[in-house]
Amino acid sequence: MQEKRKQLADLRSQRWLAPDDMRSFAHRQRLQQMGLRREDFMTRPVIAVINTWSDLSPCHAHLRERAEVVKRGILMAGGLPVELPAMSLGEVMVKPTTMIYRNMLAMETEELLRSLPIDGAILMGGCDKTTPGLMMGALSADLPCLYVPAGPMLSDRYNGQVVGAGTHTRKFWDEYVAGNIDKEEWIALESRMTRAPGTCNTMGTASTMTSIVEAMGFTLPGATSIPAMDAAHPRMCAASGERIVAMVWEDLKPSCIFSRSAVDNGIIAYMALGGSTNAAIHTIAIAGRGGVELTLDDFMKVGAGIPVLADIFPSGTRLMEDFYYAGGLPALLDQLKPHLALDCLTVTGLSLGENLARCAASARTANETAIRPLDQPVTEGAALAVLRGNLAPNGAVIKPSAASPHLLKHRGRALVFDSIAEMNASIHDPDLDVDADTVLVLRGGGPIGAPGMPEWGNLPIPKKLLAAGVRDMLRISDARMSGTHYGTCVLHVSPESAVGGPLALIRTGDIIELDVAAGSINVLLSEQELAQRRGRWQAPPLPRQRGYIRLYVEHVSQADKGCDFDFLTGFETPVEPSIF
Repeated sequence: MQEKRKQLADLRSQRWLAPDDMRSFAHRQRLQQMGLRREDFMTRPVIAVINTWSDLSPCHAHLRERAEVVKRGILMAGGLPVELPAMSLGEVMVKPTTMIYRNMLAMETEELLRSLPIDGAILMGGCDKTTPGLMMGALSADLPCLYVPAGPMLSDRYNGQVVGAGTHTRKFWDEYVAGNIDKEEWIALESRMTRAPGTCNTMGTASTMTSIVEAMGFTLPGATSIPAMDAAHPRMCAASGERIVAMVWEDLKPSCIFSRSAVDNGIIAYMALGGSTNAAIHTIAIAGRGGVELTLDDFMKVGAGIPVLADIFPSGTRLMEDFYYAGGLPALLDQLKPHLALDCLTVTGLSLGENLARCAASARTANETAIRPLDQPVTEGAALAVLRGNLAPNGAVIKPSAASPHLLKHRGRALVFDSIAEMNASIHDPDLDVDADTVLVLRGGGPIGAPGMPEWGNLPIPKKLLAAGVRDMLRISDARMSGTHYGTCVLHVSPESAVGGPLALIRTGDIIELDVAAGSINVLLSEQELAQRRGRWQAPPLPRQRGYIRLYVEHVSQADKGCDFDFLTGFETPVEPSIF
């Protein structure tokens, strides 16, 4: 425990509880109404356990029980735990996309912490958008907080090969469409590939984002790598509950931990993990909430020369369970020490370098190869490349480490779809005018056009090409792609088509040229032709529905800016609510 900087009277919760007035009397009265003793809340810091558990969030199915373990740790350390349910964003079930609700979770988290008598918080999540949503809100609230990741699910085996969620779903689907897997086998696969609660066990967006947050210093060391059903997971939960109480007394707030150097550490970890392209959006949004200006170009500068060291699908051949056996994120970060800012403060009260030194003694790395040394990378391709050109003036991204090398420099004829519905209705038509060199283009998938920027970017390969043995094509969209997926997919094209970006102007038959090494993506049209088309372009009707969707469409930024709300971007010192 670090130096105690706060006394009982300094606690934020005491503003609600300590004064000798009628309003505080009512606060104390109502807490006792729930069976609490007066001394339970008058002598302890109040710790919020913000839990994104839900019956329709399989990644978080165990967090109901884990919250009880967190509470035990808080109680043993002398705090009072109060569980606060928050919006659960189960990636598979929520429609049209969890991305549209990431900012809603961020708003909810900030307001829960701001409006209630809370001294510190445990943030419980893991599925893709819960990590950035919880962190964005917590950074804005700036109360001591510690992230507790849900952990990855267990692995499966199929025909002697490891099988995980997401990546193999797409692989098996392509084989099913091609006729290489029959219906009985397909049904058998769906009941066994996801064997237990927890997040995707590939290096999808879930493990990418929790690992970035750990590298930034907001989890206990090694927390993100522990499988959800491992006995070490509840032990980590209890230790996190214990630690957050000490953080309150130490006044160790996010603003003490979060910095440009911490963000850079997250980016370096992301590159070495071969992480999800979605991290480009979420990390920019998180950085903005912490007052750190971050651009796509910064990813390239900070991550330059960082190879993929984690041999995990979709860039590698292993799963998160193997990563854990190899020592987890601390073992990976240990390989990256020459590139990291080791003096960055973390939730332990120690620096990142001090944490890594303590983890080195207990790392389980003998004979495990899921984490490679710097001179033996998994792939020559990087985790992220930023593209610009007349098709994406503000940027687009691709994941070279999960793409086909022969397509990283490609020229082909565009086949354009104006909507996901149009694409799904025609993509498997045997008469579709398409070949292996065709560039599949989907528009209308951006933050405003969809709305919410769903994971439509891994466009399906036409059935007739699957049957002919084709398993990858160049695909371009203003949508996102699941971090578990793979292929030569150009994503996050900005500005999006719905606001008049160049993607809105191209037509089937136009020639598109990609050169990842040069960082370029262009349609081979003159500026004059593009200007003429722009003059004839008509904006599609905006999905200005009622309620939150309308708020989202009117205030969301483009992908290169992090898709945060314009009225929430940036850091302002929190203002305490008036109590009358």
